[in-house]
Amino acid sequence: MLLSAQTHVTISNPDTWTVADLQPYVGQTVIFDTPLIVTSNYKNIYVSPRRIFSPTNQERPQSPEYYNLATLNANGSLPLYDVSGYHRMGEKVYNLQAKVASNALTFISGDWHGNTRTDLENELPNVDITGKHTLLVCGANLEYYLVEQFSSPGPKNLAEHQKQRTKVSKALAKINADIYGLVEIQQGNNALKEIAEDLTKNTGRTFTYINDPKGASGTYTKSSFVYCSDVVEPYGEIQNIETGVANRKKMQIFRQKPSGETFIFSINHFKAKSGGGTGADADMGDGQGGYNNTRKGEAAAILEKYHRIAAQLGDENDVLIMGDLNAYAKEDPIMTLVDGGMTDLHRYFHRDSSYSYTYHSEAGYLDHALCSSSLLPQITGMGAYHINSDESDDYTYDKSSDASMFRCSDHDPVLVGLWLDGSKEPAAELTINSWDVYNGEKGILIRNSVAPEAKAFCRIYTIDGRLLSQDEITDGLQYVERPAQPGVYIVLIYYKGQTYQFRVILP
Repeated sequence: MLLSAQTHVTISNPDTWTVADLQPYVGQTVIFDTPLIVTSNYKNIYVSPRRIFSPTNQERPQSPEYYNLATLNANGSLPLYDVSGYHRMGEKVYNLQAKVASNALTFISGDWHGNTRTDLENELPNVDITGKHTLLVCGANLEYYLVEQFSSPGPKNLAEHQKQRTKVSKALAKINADIYGLVEIQQGNNALKEIAEDLTKNTGRTFTYINDPKGASGTYTKSSFVYCSDVVEPYGEIQNIETGVANRKKMQIFRQKPSGETFIFSINHFKAKSGGGTGADADMGDGQGGYNNTRKGEAAAILEKYHRIAAQLGDENDVLIMGDLNAYAKEDPIMTLVDGGMTDLHRYFHRDSSYSYTYHSEAGYLDHALCSSSLLPQITGMGAYHINSDESDDYTYDKSSDASMFRCSDHDPVLVGLWLDGSKEPAAELTINSWDVYNGEKGILIRNSVAPEAKAFCRIYTIDGRLLSQDEITDGLQYVERPAQPGVYIVLIYYKGQTYQFRVILP
């Protein structure tokens, strides 16, 4: 940390910053030259110079890196008091002026930008990083979508369901995917029918569902599919995988119209971490929670079923695996899929910045998208749509009158773009061979930085050397927020031990 005569605080390394670094400023009023990020909005606003990620989302359980991140997380954010208005997790406050206490900040002034509801209403995740998609696939946990047999969790009566329905239908229509893989939706067909009817009404396209009336499995909910019959059609029967929790792991082959191209879509909801697992399913205290062994078995069963279906189809090996797997990226069930030949699309396109869920202020992705090597060249991009995980729980249908799409669930939907037109080839994947920086329409545009092998960052400085912002570079075409004032700015990009410098003139 650097201290100037104006008591400006610059955080030189957000990844290793802890609350202890503020001790020299206790009792002072300071200005942060580094933007701080909202890491929690439960009761109080908490901020940090970095997003706080679940250790097992970033590192293998019980590795030295895992323990180091867990320690940093425990001391990585602090409350910011006296903040007015509603702020979502992931919002940044620039030029924060605050009074410093030993373990808290008191807000005086600052500029809030990014990850607002307006931002998300205006733009869906970019699923066209490597080419233009011909199919849009969405995986979504609907948090106990019940149209009858009301219970808790889930709506407790019809009135609550109608509020739930309003929020969910707005979200799914906004996404306007061609195929939806849904989890935590009521068993039978009534809930699927309702969602298909709402999509048809709200999008002007024709939606239907896979007929899957399979009965009770010890839970009110299941996994299943809704799709646009104008664009795709099912090929063969839906396949159930009953290992672990029954009725929650499904596979369906879809055929695109008119190309005739097919792929296997696997939608899943693995056993939850909570509960009294015993024996091999006991909580081992390694961050993976209870029933980890069951989830590993579920992952293995998916691979086995996929290989069996692929063998029956001959040379058709394209599979997309999605759903709430109740395991973060580096936990054993996901490693089972990766070791079995699947590519983690969150990691492939976004490195360490992806998330779809927050728990106790820690972000990560339980909602996955993985694919086979044969399908990977046909993936144009993917992303989580952060309409839920960053929202306050105060805006759920059972706690508020909020009728927007936001907080329609506790998990973010995940979107994947596919290029399945056999007569075309997707655009070649961008490679890191140069860096270009432009003054774009939506901010400063950084080009040619997709899927780096190591972390890449950019920092924006004033011409006199004052740091304004730092962002991780994760996409091939990525906008970073430009400074509010016109002038000349220096953009530094750090990648694999090299520094690339650009000058940007903002009129």
